[in-house]
Parts: sequence; C-alpha cells; structure tokens
Amino acid sequence: MAAKKMKKITKRWLINSFGVMLIIVVTMVVAISISVRSYYYNGARQFLLSRSDAVATLLENYSRDSSVDFSVQLRRLVEDYEYKSQSELMAIDGDKNVIITSSGFEPGDALEMPDYDRAYSSQTGVGEFVGYAESGEKVMAVTVMSRIISDDLSAMRYVVSLTRIDRQIWTLVLFACLLGLAIVLFVLYTSFYFINSIIIPIGGVGQTAKQIAQGDFAVRLEVETDDEIGELCTSINNMAEELSNSEKIKNDFISSVSHELRTPLTAIRGWGETLVGGGPDLDRDTFQKGMHVIMDETERLSSMVEELLDFSRMQSGRLVIEKERLDAVAELSDAVLIFTERAKKENKALVYDEPEFFAPVLGDHNRLRQVFVNILDNALKYSDSGDTVTVLPRLAGECFIVVVSDTGCGISQEDLPMVKDRFYKGHTTRRGSGIGLAVADEIIKKHGGTLELDSVKDQGTSVKITLPLDTKKGSTSD
Repeated sequence: MAAKKMKKITKRWLINSFGVMLIIVVTMVVAISISVRSYYYNGARQFLLSRSDAVATLLENYSRDSSVDFSVQLRRLVEDYEYKSQSELMAIDGDKNVIITSSGFEPGDALEMPDYDRAYSSQTGVGEFVGYAESGEKVMAVTVMSRIISDDLSAMRYVVSLTRIDRQIWTLVLFACLLGLAIVLFVLYTSFYFINSIIIPIGGVGQTAKQIAQGDFAVRLEVETDDEIGELCTSINNMAEELSNSEKIKNDFISSVSHELRTPLTAIRGWGETLVGGGPDLDRDTFQKGMHVIMDETERLSSMVEELLDFSRMQSGRLVIEKERLDAVAELSDAVLIFTERAKKENKALVYDEPEFFAPVLGDHNRLRQVFVNILDNALKYSDSGDTVTVLPRLAGECFIVVVSDTGCGISQEDLPMVKDRFYKGHTTRRGSGIGLAVADEIIKKHGGTLELDSVKDQGTSVKITLPLDTKKGSTSD
C-alpha cells in the first residue's frame, strides 16, 4: 500500500510539475521557431520591397526623359542590378512573359508566377509568393506592378532564395530545441532528486508508523534533514516515546489495579471460608471480626470500581456534574470526619479547625466530597506513623482555597509533573489505582477551579484546591 501511494505521489508530481514544464518548453520552442521564421521572412520581404521602390523611381525618371531609349535603359537597369548577388530581378511584359533577368537568363516560355497574379488583382499592385521554383529551390518572390504605362513593361519581379535563410532559421530552432531539452532534463533531474528526497523519507515514516501501530514503540526514525520532513520525523519519534511511556504507565496501572483487586478479594475469600468452615462452634468475636473485614474490603472494592467508572466517564466526556449552590466548607468538614478515626488508628495526626465562614460555590456536592476524600486519602496513604496531615481552608478574594499538606514521603521532582496524568502512580509500593488524582483534577476543572501540587522528596506534599465562589443564588447542570 505504501509503495502504491508513493507511486501515485510520483506520478502526480511528474504530471503536475514535469508535465506542465514540458508543455511550457514545447510551447516556447514552437513560439521561438515561428518568431524567428517571421522575423527573417519579414526581413527578406522588406529588403525586396525597398529595392522595388528604388527601381520604380529610376524607371519613372527614364520614362520622363525623352532623350533616352526606355527599353535600353530598362535592360541596362536589370542587367546591371546592384543586388544581383542577393536576389534576382525580372522585367515582365504585358503578356506575362519574362523579357529580361538580372542573371542573364531570358526564358522563352511563361513561368508559373502566383505572385504576379496576386499583384495584378491586388489594389496595391503588390503580390507575394513563398514556395518552390521550377528548379526545386525554395524562394520568395515579390511582384510590383509598373506605374508606367508601356507595352514593353507591366511589372517588375524580385526573387530571393530562402535556402540560406531557412538554414539560419533551422540553426536557431535547433539551438532552441537543445536549450528546451536541457531545461527539460534539468527539471527532470531536479524533480527526481526532489521526489526521492521526499518519497524515501515518507516511505520510512510510513513503515515506522506501521510498526508503531503494531505495538513496536522502540522503533525510531533517523532525522537527517532540518526541514518539514525532519520535523515530521521528530514528531513521530516524540509520539513513539509518549506512546511507549503511556504503554508502560498503562501496564503498571493494570498490574497495580490487579494487585489492588486481588488483596481485598483474598481477604474476603479467606474470611468467607473461615466463617463458613467454622460452623456452629465459631465464636461471636471471630464472626464479627470476619464480617467487619469483609465489609471493609467490600467497601474498598466498591470505591475502586467507582473510581474506574469515573475515569471511564472522564475519558469519554460523559463525566456529569450536577451543579447547585452549596457550602464547600460543609463538604470539606464531612470528608475530614470520614478520616478522623482512620488517622487515630494509624497513629497519624489529622489537624483541621472547622472555619466559621460560609463558602458558597456552584458545584456538585458528591463530586466535591469525592475530591476532598481522594486528597485526604492520598495524604494519609503516603504518610507514615507519627506524621501529620493538615487541612487549611481560607477565603481569598472571590475564591475558596483548601490546602491539604502532609509530612509524608513526598514526591520526587521528576515525578511531580506527571502525578495528575492518567495511570501514573509514583509509589508502586503504596495501595491505590493511580487514577484518583486524575479524576479529582478533572472534577475541579469542571467546577472552574484548579488543583495544584507541590512536594519535596522525604519532606511531604501540599495540595492546593481553588474554587470560585458563587456570589448569587441559582443552579444549573454541566
């Protein structure tokens, strides 16, 4: 398919550029040929006409001079014709017979003279003929009817050979053809060079793209030129690098989710087998402990599945936000309350002083609580025993700001720009799917806010959530 496409590109290029250039060159050669022929033939015609004017003036002078014999002067004028080496002069009588020629040849029979017939019937008294003489030589003949009324003379005929002129014309036409051929060959050479400089790299790009489409993200293109093709190769390489990273992150995500799903399922199955196998002799404490574990792990599974569904909705653009006017402080306080007991059990300090102010925002209370829960869960998850998680809400201008900071393990500077990317999970040893933060960021964006992270490795992480305040009552849906 790639080869077929390249052939089509080559064919289209040759038709559009080389074909057009060939037509232009051929047209140019034809135009030059016509122009040269017209120039030389017009030059010969003007030469003959200028000679005819001079001869006509002399004949008029002879006819007015009664002291000379007109016939003798006519013969002398023709026989002593000054330009006999370049053209031939003929005197024609009223019977269309050539009576005198400058070459000394006096034909007895009438010649075929189309130019004489044209001059005789023309109002200007001038006729022209371009063709072949009886000898086979190509000539130009111009006949000018005599302005002198005489039985001995009706017209003067001027004949010039076109052999040398045609030879000169053909020399120039041949030169034009060679020049046109050189132009065509040059264009053909540059076209093939240009085609190869595009088609070969494009073929490589197509082959590499095909390999990438088949899952080979390690393949790379060699950037050889600093032009659009080079930029395309660089873009393909960058795309392959991004796809490779995405594939790695996706595989890590699948592995992480598989592990996260396996852990609660194993606990549920283990305690289920214990409860079923214990029979009537199972003590109540063990039964309650097992049911408590099963309920907790079921809740974990439910949360993970819901998180995955939210992520799927986010990717397909179906994440719905039902907005209404609410108090963001109340949603934050409810989320903090959820984690109070957990923080105590894990020996972690959860510091939060519920503010007295009211923070009206236009949003979805379930989704905002989901964001607060996710951020607090991450803060506790990535903190160790004895660490502190601080929740600090405040108003700033027309914004409600919540800063959740911890003294946990923190995030490295190279991982920090990617923590909100889908599938990304900075600490593979900690539980979680790695998509909760991406969903939280999308929810905050749909509320017109921002979610920013700042972290120092081994010192802790700070998450800043900013939401615009709603200054007037009302509700809508997004």
